Amino acid sequence: MRGRKPQEIVAGSSPVSDIGKPPAWLSRDAKREWKRIAPVLNERKTITIGDLGTLESYCVAIGTVRDAQRLINKEGLVVGGKRHPAFGIMNAAQTTARLCAAELGLTPVSRSRPSIRDDNADDLSFLD
Repeated sequence: MRGRKPQEIVAGSSPVSDIGKPPAWLSRDAKREWKRIAPVLNERKTITIGDLGTLESYCVAIGTVRDAQRLINKEGLVVGGKRHPAFGIMNAAQTTARLCAAELGLTPVSRSRPSIRDDNADDLSFLD
């Protein structure tokens, strides 16, 4: 990340106090992931209505990774002398999951970063 680093997280303009149940259209694995991380995100109180799409994308990606891995486990990593097509799907889903997890503060690195601070008055003090 370039530029000035944020200092502390501040609550969003429309925070969600209870993320609630996963959407019905999610796969079984995606719903399990939603139920696993929702309590953590609820406790932190940093998720806004705008973040729910990222949460859905994260859960879909995790579900896709698990589906692809099951298929690879069943059919093998090599099919017809070539790498299993599910490997590419799994790899792309892992990348998506990692990026979404970082946005949601679910990775060790994203949790250790200084957060965003509402210091507009201090930043504009040179104008006085």
